[in-house]
Amino acid sequence: MTDMDTTEFVEAIRDETKTELSRLGSSKSLYADTEGEMEPDAVLTAAADDATEAADTFEDWRDGEAGETFAAAADREREHADAVTDKLDAYDRGETPAIVGFLRGQDETVARLGALVGWTLAIQEKVSQCSGFFTGQADPRTASLFRGFGEDYEDTREAALAALAEHCENDEDWAAAAAAATGAIEAAYDEYFETLEALGVNPKPVC
Repeated sequence: MTDMDTTEFVEAIRDETKTELSRLGSSKSLYADTEGEMEPDAVLTAAADDATEAADTFEDWRDGEAGETFAAAADREREHADAVTDKLDAYDRGETPAIVGFLRGQDETVARLGALVGWTLAIQEKVSQCSGFFTGQADPRTASLFRGFGEDYEDTREAALAALAEHCENDEDWAAAAAAATGAIEAAYDEYFETLEALGVNPKPVC
């Protein structure tokens, strides 16, 4: 264990990915996730894909080191997926989000924990847009559902940070965790950018 301040760790990740997180928390992010179909079912389906794919990934990690942390994250995301799919008449699972694909490429415990931290930061930004969308649709219950997910992401992040403090033995471990955290966010951002470009939309905000 080292004396790395986990609050400083998160702030460093936020600072390094400030632009990416800002854009993932924009309405264009939701447009990208639904591939231009800004309708309630499309928004719900995209959110269900995020939660379902993440839950499966964390479930696969629960038997290794820091297993309790990953198991709790899996359970939370399974609950999120169930809550969202309950609002759909039918759910057809889509492709694996790029950020989850990045997570699945992590084999070391500290990298998985770091990627989990990055995932919570990215997904929290994206879900804020879901809440705003349903507020605009005059559907306060669904808006509140998504807003409530935020506390779960914070719980997952705090648990991941506590596990990092336990498993990181030196600066190299913390650096590996940071690289995985930023890598996860960048994977989500790259997918956002490429999808918008394919849709003929400028991914960068117009100043």
